[in-house]
Amino acid sequence: QVQLVESGGGLVQPGGSLRLSCVASGFTYSMYAMSWYRQAPGKERERVATLGSTGGSVNYADSVKGRFTISRDNAKNMAYLQMNSLKPEDTAVYYCNVYMGVNYWGKGTLVTVSS
Repeated sequence: QVQLVESGGGLVQPGGSLRLSCVASGFTYSMYAMSWYRQAPGKERERVATLGSTGGSVNYADSVKGRFTISRDNAKNMAYLQMNSLKPEDTAVYYCNVYMGVNYWGKGTLVTVSS
């Protein structure tokens, strides 16, 4: 079955960086776009970034453009989210996502940006 497992979250000060990772299994990884979403306390889940199956197309939420970078390694079934210049409003649970007619989600990893 499809499995997505995120890691790399934690506590970071404003202006700091974190790199999130997602390992995927149970499907032909190289055939599908991968996305990162986040959900802050009391807010709806929002899409952060999406990367095409071959890495040729990428899309970011306006709130993270220029600060976050999504990437993937199809040989390792991995997706990454490099987050720089983090702000307190980036605090959220971050989820790895793949859409194959239905959405599949990992359990998420918590990112807290605070001094």
